Amino acid sequence: MARCTAPVNGHRSAAAAANCPACGRRGRYSGSSGYSPYRSPYSSSPSSYGSGGGRSSGDGFSGNARPRWSSAGSSLVYTQAEVRALTPVRENVEKRATLDLRDVFLCHAWDDRQGVAKELHDLLELKGVKVWFSEKDVGLGEPLMRAIDKGLANSRIGLVLVTPALLSRLPAEGIADKELSALLAGERLVPIVHNTTYEALREVSPLLASRSGLSTSEDTMANIAAKLAELVAI
Repeated sequence: MARCTAPVNGHRSAAAAANCPACGRRGRYSGSSGYSPYRSPYSSSPSSYGSGGGRSSGDGFSGNARPRWSSAGSSLVYTQAEVRALTPVRENVEKRATLDLRDVFLCHAWDDRQGVAKELHDLLELKGVKVWFSEKDVGLGEPLMRAIDKGLANSRIGLVLVTPALLSRLPAEGIADKELSALLAGERLVPIVHNTTYEALREVSPLLASRSGLSTSEDTMANIAAKLAELVAI
């Protein structure tokens, strides 16, 4: 059986590897161009390096990617993590494409209704997204819970605006909690984290924190609205 000569000649170049009776033969069979100092010649698979020790550029968490629903002329930049998180939601959008529904249901804390929630609503509507928003869709004298149930049933997906105000209200199990329960029942939920973190969310709602989404710490609200508009466009 041929033995590797690395202990004697070293494999610091392609020529040294080619002259090795063990590694040179393996290179001819596998099509390898030579020895890489970052890959062990004894590994059973070239992809075994880094597969269990940490994140790499191919694990879906780093680098950029273009989702299949993004238009060819789009200038939006998505991370691979965002594409992974949004793909199941997009599949539900496509399944419900033929139904006469609002595009999104916007779940938010009451304290945010005139602030960041309205900002997101306005940005979405400028992009042509049909939004169910309590500030305009709950009629005078209409029971709030009934209106929310109707809004959830008649929207393709849900957006949850995660802010410090929402985190403070979730433990009370109020209306926002009812909305979240319905949205978490299927792959129709996109959390949007604003002025807080997923770590803070995890302390209040581990289930909601398990869903990846979008964050204003990584992108502007305008770009997030544009990504959501692409997500629901049919």
